[in-house]
Amino acid sequence: MSIKLITFDLDDTLWDNVPVIISAEASMREWLALNASKVGELPLEHFASLRQQVLQRHPELKHRISVLRHRVLMLAFEEAGYPQPEAMQMADVCYEAFIHARHQLTVFPDAEPMLKALRQHFLLGVITNGNADVQRVGLADYFHFALRAEDIGIAKPDARLFEEALQRGGVDASEAVHVGDHPGDDIAGAQQAGLRAVWFNPTGKAWEADRRPDAEIGSLTELPGLLAGWK
Repeated sequence: MSIKLITFDLDDTLWDNVPVIISAEASMREWLALNASKVGELPLEHFASLRQQVLQRHPELKHRISVLRHRVLMLAFEEAGYPQPEAMQMADVCYEAFIHARHQLTVFPDAEPMLKALRQHFLLGVITNGNADVQRVGLADYFHFALRAEDIGIAKPDARLFEEALQRGGVDASEAVHVGDHPGDDIAGAQQAGLRAVWFNPTGKAWEADRRPDAEIGSLTELPGLLAGWK
């Protein structure tokens, strides 16, 4: 059957995510250094320990990464002696410093022309385990829906996330393809849900899993031609 729906991963598929997260973490640390130095001086290992404490109490937050980060910050402020109402307020502001910086990113140059071309012929959606908001990134107009693991509590490679995308697109699995960079979360996840999967591999990594992707691209510019061939 012909393709009607294309879903995209975001981080490391439509932009380079490592520098974005480094910058966002730095912005959060800068805010802490200026406003709560006792918390700002805590080593990364202590934040990791606090994260485990929160997850032990609230395992349902495993995939709700924004709420999880906020809870960890709150716990850090409370440990530092801030009363609960003030700790919550400071966690709000500190988290906003992080999430604002998290959206100061540069989309790959090929991404928007590719999305613009594909949107004329296909339904487009997002399936991401991250907390990027396509509205804040400025890409919302290209997509008919965006599924974030943190909004649903289910993360890739869980087939249910892909099945939800099929439902929102109103298509069968045979009419959909997912595009992403991660062999497990994106490629295996999509394939086990019955979708075709395109591996975005700009650095030319070797494929190491057993079942190969349905196609591989090194540049987003290749995707429209690939899909035209499938039609």
